[in-house]
Amino acid sequence: GAYSNGLFMDGARWDDDNNCVADSFPKVLWSTMAPFWLRPVIKDEDEHDYDKLYNAPIYKTSERKGVLSTSGHSSNFIMYLAIPHSCNPPHSERFWTKRGVALISQTDD
Repeated sequence: GAYSNGLFMDGARWDDDNNCVADSFPKVLWSTMAPFWLRPVIKDEDEHDYDKLYNAPIYKTSERKGVLSTSGHSSNFIMYLAIPHSCNPPHSERFWTKRGVALISQTDD
């Protein structure tokens, strides 16, 4: 596997105390995402409960748009990262999707 860090969350924040997505603090546009471990697993041996995970899209820039490639994805899109979304109060993946929560690799600042 590989450790990754340096991402920013847009539309929400990462709650380090509860290890899940939470509402943003007032007047804060970007929050730093905690380092995470990308660990390859065999699909049949995957122990994650995907009902409790939000597939956060990761983009290169905050524009969230780019040229459509032959794969059908934007050239700005990197991948999805499944992160826990069940904090207090518990929200669904749909809730965070409607809010447009995404991870980006560089801010506009």
